[in-house]
Amino acid sequence: MSEPEDEVEKSSAPLIEHLMELRTRLMWSIGGFFIAFLGCFFVAKHLFNLLVVPFKWAVEWAHMDVKKVELIYTAPQEFFFTQVKLAMFGGLVIAFPLIAAQIYKFVAPGLYKNERSAFLPFLIASPILFTMGAALVYFFFTPMVMWFFLSMQQAGGEGQVQISLLPKVSEYLSLIMTLIFSFGLVFQLPVVTSLMVRVGLLTAQGLKDKRKWAIVLAFIVAAVLTPPDPISQISLAVPTILLYEVSIWTARLIERRRDEDRIAREKKEEAAAATGQSA
Repeated sequence: MSEPEDEVEKSSAPLIEHLMELRTRLMWSIGGFFIAFLGCFFVAKHLFNLLVVPFKWAVEWAHMDVKKVELIYTAPQEFFFTQVKLAMFGGLVIAFPLIAAQIYKFVAPGLYKNERSAFLPFLIASPILFTMGAALVYFFFTPMVMWFFLSMQQAGGEGQVQISLLPKVSEYLSLIMTLIFSFGLVFQLPVVTSLMVRVGLLTAQGLKDKRKWAIVLAFIVAAVLTPPDPISQISLAVPTILLYEVSIWTARLIERRRDEDRIAREKKEEAAAATGQSA
C-alpha cells in the first residue's frame, strides 16, 4: 500500500471512532428521553392538573364565586394531543441532565483539563437557572397573568352580555410552556455571557457600556415572547435586566480571577528564573 493510502487509513480511523462515540451518546440521549416521555405520558393528566394550580390561585385572587376551575377542549383529539405535548415537554425536562451529561462526555475528551474544569460549573448552573425561571413562572408570573385576563370578564346585566373565560386545554398548555421556556432561556443569560467572557468575546466594561441597548432589547424580547399585555412584558423584562447586571458582576469576577492567576504565574516564572540564575 502506498504512503498516501496509509495516511488516508490513519485519518479515517479517528473519524469512525468519533462517529461511533456520537452514535452511542445519541442512543443514550434518545433512550433517556423516550423513557421519560413514556413515564410522563402515563401521568399526563396529573401533570396537567398540577399546571392548572396557578390558574386556581388566580381565580382565588379574583374573588370569583366558583366551586371549580373549568377548562374545555373543542375537538375530540385535542386533549389527547395536549397530553402528548405535555409528555414531550416533561420528558425533555427530566432527560435534560442525561442529555447534557452525554454532550459533555462527547466534548470533554477534546478539551484541556483546565477547559473541562471551567466548562463543568456552567453545565451544572444551566439547569439550576432554568429551574429558577420555571419556578418564577409557576408561582408568580402565571397566576398574575391569569388574574389579569380574568379581570376582563363581564358578569352581564342590563345592556351587557356575559363574557366568561373558558380556556382551552391546548391553549393553556401552550401559554404556560411558552412562558416556562421564555423565562428558562432568559435565565441562561449569566451562563452565556460568562462563557463568552472566558473565551475573550466579551468584557465586563463592554457589557457595562452596552447596558442601555440591553435594556431596550430586554423589552423587545419580552414583547415577542410573552402575551400582548404590559404586565407580562414588564414581568419578563425586569428579571432580564437584573440578570444582565448579574452578568456584569460575574464578568468582573472572572476577569479579576484571570488577572490574579496571571500575576501568580508571572511571579512563579520570575522566581524560577531567579533560582536558575543563582544556580
